[in-house]
Amino acid sequence: MEQYAYTKERIEAMQNVDIRSVNPDTLRDIRDVVINTDLPKRERILDFIRQIGNPYCYRHGKYVVKVSFTDTDVTLEDRMLSYLRSKC
Repeated sequence: MEQYAYTKERIEAMQNVDIRSVNPDTLRDIRDVVINTDLPKRERILDFIRQIGNPYCYRHGKYVVKVSFTDTDVTLEDRMLSYLRSKC
């Protein structure tokens, strides 16, 4: 499997993509990513990144998706539950 050099600068550049100005045609569609569940966890992660290109900014069909994280102890599950409770 190919190995990519993910330097701090490269990761920051991927995180800082502005979805308002990015060309959607340059982004990969997450629906085209196929995860080989037979691979060890580390290899699955690397394969996912290789396929998606930028795990922080990609397409889902015609939609551009931007993923970001905050330094907090609150989990994604906690956030989702809170959101769902606020809608009920």
